[in-house]
Amino acid sequence: MGVISCGTTMLDQGQFQNLPVVNWDTTAKTANFTAVAGNGYFVNTTAGAISVNLPAGTAGDVVAVKDYAQTFETNPVTLVQNGSDKIGGSTVNPTLSVKGLAATLVFVDATQGWLVTGDGVQSSALIPEYIAATGGTITTCGDFKIHTFTGPGTFCVSNSGNSAGSNTVDYLVIAGGGGGKHGGGAEAGGGGGAGGYRESSGCATCFSASPSGAGVAALPVTATGYPIAVGGGGDIGVNGNPSSFSIIASAGGGRAGLCSPCDGAPGGSGGGARAGGTPKLGGAGNTPVVSPPQGNDGGNAVHESGGSGGGGAGAVGYSTNTCTRYPGIPSPNSSGPGGNGGCGQTSSITGSPVARAGGGGGGSKNSPAPSIGFGKDGGGDGGGPPGSVSSTAGTANTGGGGGGGNPSATPPATVGNGSGGGSGVVIIRYKYQ
Repeated sequence: MGVISCGTTMLDQGQFQNLPVVNWDTTAKTANFTAVAGNGYFVNTTAGAISVNLPAGTAGDVVAVKDYAQTFETNPVTLVQNGSDKIGGSTVNPTLSVKGLAATLVFVDATQGWLVTGDGVQSSALIPEYIAATGGTITTCGDFKIHTFTGPGTFCVSNSGNSAGSNTVDYLVIAGGGGGKHGGGAEAGGGGGAGGYRESSGCATCFSASPSGAGVAALPVTATGYPIAVGGGGDIGVNGNPSSFSIIASAGGGRAGLCSPCDGAPGGSGGGARAGGTPKLGGAGNTPVVSPPQGNDGGNAVHESGGSGGGGAGAVGYSTNTCTRYPGIPSPNSSGPGGNGGCGQTSSITGSPVARAGGGGGGSKNSPAPSIGFGKDGGGDGGGPPGSVSSTAGTANTGGGGGGGNPSATPPATVGNGSGGGSGVVIIRYKYQ
């Protein structure tokens, strides 16, 4: 007759073939108890941890335990030895702390005592469950729900689902864009930086994420309420406001350079510098630092022809010494255009591709014809010559930076004053069926 090696003990194969059938007690145990050989028990630890006292062992005795309510991970079961009977060759009482675990123990001999001969977890036979939640404006795209928040709210999860259905959410969190500004005196103003842009692509096959979201894991959720903050765009010459969901926070876009200081401010993306007789610096993007970066630097202003563009989620803002322009826009000169805002990022998390979080365009110095710095992907255009083309604000719910203003220290409100940034947005997507 063959034998099976079990630790240091040699068992006759017939002993295993003739083990008694486990008789399951279908009344769940909710308090400490003593097991009887030959029985199996459903143990409910919802209210707290439970101890199972094992019986005095005789070779071939069997006891089984099953996690009744999927709560062993939170409140484990402790197996308590009887007298000198060992458990797994040890005198230390072990715990069962795996969610959904079922364990069968067989008493072997005095050396090893009770040994686990079979175990499994409920996940091997999971019935799919899906996330269920409320909050924001809810739309559907195939088997997915999309919650869009354009203002503060709460993402309320009533069912966190499971791995067989869904238990994670993808997100797009964009902060408010920074405000553009007029330069002051005879100088043109810079564009505001875009609000910080953070995205995941855990469900990589169900929508096209931006490069910023590529390879970023989705977030697990539990049955609770998640406060949502949606940052407003910054007023003229003011930083944008942050947006957040769960552990994800995006920083507001940096304002454009002021009369003093002339440099753009740091933020999700940095603000563009105002024009002037000496070089001025754009604000630093991705401030505070996160990975992947949430934005880019604002452009520098190296002469007085125009303000620089604010940084965008996809590119830095254009400096006023950069000759690369959109078609038809001349390279800088003493009365040339402002720098274009950095481009944003495009995502189809809502079901169709949308570009967001572009930097605001810089304002222009006096020119024979209207000549402006263009914002992009929600960023506002910079103002043209006084009285001809005014700046525009960043587009709402894109996090775009505001356009820079004309060269006037005290311009009329509609001409050349610079414009505010666009408000942010929070979008959450998950499989619901």
